[in-house]
Amino acid sequence: MRAAARFVQNLQQQGLAKRVQRVVVRLYGSLALTGEGHGTPAAIAYGLMGLDAETLRASDLHIGTVLPLGGSLPIAFSLADHIVLDRETTLPEHPNGMRFSAMDATGASLLDEVYFSIGGGAIRRQDEIGRPPAEPPHVPYEFGSCRELMRLCEREGLSIAELTRLNEYSLRSPEEVTKRVRLICNTMQEAVDRGISTNGLLPGELRMNRRAPLIYARLEERFRRNETDALTIIDWINLWAFAVAEENAGGGRVVTAPTMGSAGILPAVLRYYCRYGCKESPYSVEQGMEIMLLTASAICSLYRANASISGAEVGCQGEVGVACSMAAAGLTAAMGGTNAQVENAAEIAMEHNLGLTCDPVCGLVQVPCIERNAIGAVKAVNAARLAMRGDGSHYVSLDSVIATMDETGRHLSPAYRETSLAGLAKNALTC
Repeated sequence: MRAAARFVQNLQQQGLAKRVQRVVVRLYGSLALTGEGHGTPAAIAYGLMGLDAETLRASDLHIGTVLPLGGSLPIAFSLADHIVLDRETTLPEHPNGMRFSAMDATGASLLDEVYFSIGGGAIRRQDEIGRPPAEPPHVPYEFGSCRELMRLCEREGLSIAELTRLNEYSLRSPEEVTKRVRLICNTMQEAVDRGISTNGLLPGELRMNRRAPLIYARLEERFRRNETDALTIIDWINLWAFAVAEENAGGGRVVTAPTMGSAGILPAVLRYYCRYGCKESPYSVEQGMEIMLLTASAICSLYRANASISGAEVGCQGEVGVACSMAAAGLTAAMGGTNAQVENAAEIAMEHNLGLTCDPVCGLVQVPCIERNAIGAVKAVNAARLAMRGDGSHYVSLDSVIATMDETGRHLSPAYRETSLAGLAKNALTC
């Protein structure tokens, strides 16, 4: 969606938009192989219409035979004819490639651009892939590794969350930071609530029923009968992760944390903190939620800088694995853990996701993805508890785990990196 919107903006800036009569988008590699299951063609159409994911409304979700380019210029358009899935070609720069071509009434090319979706909603144009990275915004505490992050925190007497907050304050006002963090928290919790209460089939040829409402009904019934057991907390964590993962699979609004395919993990662990973990925390529920997200953000930045959060690049360890690591670190911080315990939790969580492949059945983010979110959320809570029961000392550093994850992912066969060509996608059933 963002790539399409940027393409339209470039047409407008170059004074070409009013001459456009036809737009063709060609998807390559992983985007072509799993795009239909991921809703990619519709997302591209919404981007061409000038829509934004954060403000998209249900009334906007209509794609007819005429598309308002940039929201105002009508052109003939259909998903079948104007979005081409080239499953045989993978562009060398990245598995998630897409080419946008705009033509005038004579068929002459007006603008042709190639973009790549590199994970977590980030995009790069083809000419930007080979360039040195742009100079990042200056922040008071710059770090490129966990080791550097920990040294900064020790030198300044700051927690990871406090350091992250100060960096954010250098880019926007404290009021804006607080507002944004609360928006993310609220959006996550709203996704949990919608997922719990929404029944019906998920879209796609698997014709899967949403399971979260049934799990919730059974948990409520057991609660009324006072039939809870020592592991009931796990049932609730599973439920919350299922709810958000099913919202994602159904095209609902979720937060990429760090990706849509892993979007259920952090909200489930956040809800766990609000319901259970906060009872043992030195912070208020609201303070703990902010600490959790700020800490998770810092941990995610380490994966983005030194490895990848794209399943098409490094497999599901880069999605569910990173989400698990973020959630474990964030929960540990919200529970009052030290910086060393936070690193330990993040390291434990990723260490036991190493090698996780990305093999969605039928290219849909449903099997094994929804259950994988639940398992990842429970694993994050367990990693946090293990770290909190120790003193923070550990043999394996987070930096070494991130390097290992990246190395492992690059050595995975492309068939196991979000292509649906192998693994469960091949052996579970024939679509």
